[in-house]
Amino acid sequence: MIEPITDRIEQGSGLLADPLQAALAAGIAVAVALALHALLFFLLRRFAQRTEQSSDDIVVKHLFRPTRLAFVVLALMAAARYVPELRNIWADIATFVLPAVVGWMVLAIVRALVEAAKLRADISVADNLKARRKRTKLTMFSRIATFIIVFITVGLMLLAIPGVRDIGLTLVASAGLAGLAVGAAAQPALKSLIAGVQMALTEPINIDDAVVLEGEWGWIEDIRTTYVVVKIWDQRRLVVPTSYFLEKPFQNWTKQTAELLGTVFLHLDPKAKIGPLREEFERQISANPRWDGRVQVVQVTETTRDSKEVRLLMSASNSPTLFDLRCDIREGMMEWLADNRPQDFAKLRLLEEAEAEPAG
Repeated sequence: MIEPITDRIEQGSGLLADPLQAALAAGIAVAVALALHALLFFLLRRFAQRTEQSSDDIVVKHLFRPTRLAFVVLALMAAARYVPELRNIWADIATFVLPAVVGWMVLAIVRALVEAAKLRADISVADNLKARRKRTKLTMFSRIATFIIVFITVGLMLLAIPGVRDIGLTLVASAGLAGLAVGAAAQPALKSLIAGVQMALTEPINIDDAVVLEGEWGWIEDIRTTYVVVKIWDQRRLVVPTSYFLEKPFQNWTKQTAELLGTVFLHLDPKAKIGPLREEFERQISANPRWDGRVQVVQVTETTRDSKEVRLLMSASNSPTLFDLRCDIREGMMEWLADNRPQDFAKLRLLEEAEAEPAG
């Protein structure tokens, strides 16, 4: 009677010992991995801080978390080789965890390289067209690469689950109609995704481009794989699908350069002299720091019975500066006319003649 009880106790101790040994081995492996990872990145941070380049700090920052998980996984794999109890447990989850670790590592490396490359594209300078083009390409390719990496990683993780794999293989034969339905439903998203790839290659727009679309004027704030965010001048955001910029016409004021021409129209009396007006315009625009010195023209562009249209043509380095310059010149010229030549304002001549006729 005593011997069967003793055998059961020994069997229970053995069953209990297996999980405890596996947990102990896993705990030691994880602790060693975290300690080695902390030491390694402490040294890497010290090294990156001593260098003048900021790209080192970016790479270290992006690789910290995925490499920590990779160290833990490698430590568990090494411990599983020498601890049979842990090997049995690790074999069930390794095929699920390894794709996630590899995918996260690849994604971190891609993002680190993109962020480091963006540092060399400084868009704060005056002539930033090349930098904006480079940043746009980097942003688009980074997001496309992110989508591909995540898609492949999730697929590999799902294939590692036997139940999901068997269900997928079972549904392949009967997935024809379902595939057509899903494809039709996903057509707008796929269309925008393909348009994002085309935009990265053809560059109809870049980050920080000044554009006019749907009657709104603003700047390209963000370019996603499926949509574009336009920051309107009054701080609203206009969100449009990526395919819009490949299918519909729009104005891009900074496609080749940010320099623009602008006009101010004055409606004056037909008798108004253009010479004094031209002299005052040249004086005002030469004294305005917003003028870039390229263009200053005064022309009579239209005449009617009661007035003539005078166009003041000017240039500026970019669209916001041009808008402010036009406002300055319009205000200054109107005040000068009011103070010095009020007779030059347009009048209704028929009304004047009627008033000038003596009473019968």
